[in-house]
Amino acid sequence: MRPLSVGGPRLPLPALLALSTAVFLTCLTEVLPAGLLPAMSADLGVSESATGQTVTVFALAIALTALPLTSATAPWPRRRLLLAAMAGFGLANTVTALSSSYALTLAARAVAGVAAGLAWSLLAGYARSLVPVRLHGRAVAVALAGIPVALALGVPAGTYLGLTADWRTAFLAMTALTVVLLGWITVAVPERPGRPAGARVPVARVLAIPGVLPVLAVTLLFVLAHTLCYTYLAPYLDHVGMGAATDRVLLVFGFASLLSIWLVGALIHRRPRALTLAAALLVAAAAALLAVPVREAALVYGAAALWGLGWGGTPTLLQTAAGDAGDGAGEEGGGAADATQAWLVTLWNVATAGGGLAGGLLLDGLGTGALPWSVLAFLVPALVLVAGARRHGFPVRGRVGGGGRA
Repeated sequence: MRPLSVGGPRLPLPALLALSTAVFLTCLTEVLPAGLLPAMSADLGVSESATGQTVTVFALAIALTALPLTSATAPWPRRRLLLAAMAGFGLANTVTALSSSYALTLAARAVAGVAAGLAWSLLAGYARSLVPVRLHGRAVAVALAGIPVALALGVPAGTYLGLTADWRTAFLAMTALTVVLLGWITVAVPERPGRPAGARVPVARVLAIPGVLPVLAVTLLFVLAHTLCYTYLAPYLDHVGMGAATDRVLLVFGFASLLSIWLVGALIHRRPRALTLAAALLVAAAAALLAVPVREAALVYGAAALWGLGWGGTPTLLQTAAGDAGDGAGEEGGGAADATQAWLVTLWNVATAGGGLAGGLLLDGLGTGALPWSVLAFLVPALVLVAGARRHGFPVRGRVGGGGRA
């Protein structure tokens, strides 16, 4: 296949949509058990809380292996590595679907997490490698659009399939889609070389690159803030008398997230810093609305819309900021960018697991009313970090798209 020209004016959509589908499948598979807990627990002979640990194991596997695997596989050609990761992911989903043993299911979920973490570590950089610098932000936006699509449409669809057929069918559907994706990647995604062994950057060294630490700290705080409330949205809605409207609230959140990813993709090449500040402010505004003691449905739906508008484009903004910070390492920029992405994926999943744990403790100790205030407690320092990182991390003059002022 003829290599894709990086000088053309248009995005290579077939390749980017293949990467986005990989994001969609891995993101959906991570959270799919949440909608299938009763059936899975009955089949596996364990409690629903024990079955819920299949989500935790997935996230922990990513957190523990993304950094060392990204470093070890740096010399591998990118397409070959992505194909290997997705093939392992599909195999793990197949074992999950066929397993009648809780221990085997946990092991399969851990393998799926390892494969997903490796894929996530290279997808943003892969998308950037397919386009010229001025299109980096838009390419990452398309590649990461699979995240809000998975949350807005994939989770309800997977849950519906699991309820109308059975939970094993939902996981086998993930396998079937992965097989189709492997062929799509082979045909549509150009190969990109790995990094020479001598050009690899130790993962610890990238933390000294100006701008990397602020981006990683904001990632940790922002994802913690989002996860601890999103995970326990249903109990919150029950508390305010809207438990029966959970699906509609999530639908509003999902469509607002899709709008957010479109807006970020259109503007990120010019105003990445302003968009990041706006994202944090929108989610903070949503948390403030949810903290209002007045139990009005309009306030809750408004909060869901603001939350989706703020959160939907956040993965793109943070991945782009991390890639730009790593690219600023000079001659080692390529390897540093990969290592920075691995750090981001690791901390993202640490925050996902930590947010679920923190939210559960808050729910048990202080009740649902504490959740929105906790979101604000994490977002305020995140906003301070973004505002303060004016030279590196979230610069006033963004490098994305050639330096448009933010």
